[in-house]
Formats: sequence, C-alpha cells, structure tokens
Amino acid sequence: MIKEHDRIVLTEPVPAEGLEVGDVGTVVHVYADGKAFEVEFTTLDGKTAAVATVEAAAARPVTGHEITHSRELTRAS
Repeated sequence: MIKEHDRIVLTEPVPAEGLEVGDVGTVVHVYADGKAFEVEFTTLDGKTAAVATVEAAAARPVTGHEITHSRELTRAS
C-alpha cells in the first residue's frame, strides 16, 4: 500500500504538468484510502516541478532494483 512520503513511479502520463510515464514523485497526501494521491515531483536540484493529483491506477511504488533517469521537463502549452 502506498502511503505519505513514499516515492512512486507514474504508469500514465500527466500531460497538463509535462509529466511522463516513468517520472518519480513523492506522495504528500493520500486520498480516499489510497484511491488517489497528491504527488510532488521535483527537479534533480530539489525545486518543485509539479504537484499533481494522481489516481492509484496511474502510479506504482518504486522498487529496490530501479535507478533514476534524467530528462528535460517540458510543459504542455
């Protein structure tokens, strides 16, 4: 079960925020017993890039066998 302060990986894009499948964020709030999450996504230098509400079906927990990957954040206009 995903809980506050857990890191998650997007399994679906969030186009309005420029987020893509595979982006990693930190859960800052859990809604309705885990049906959705408020997730903060940060740049590698620690600045908030986006805060998005993510449905549970669009996220999964990180695993111990993954590494982070860097890409340039682009937002939809």
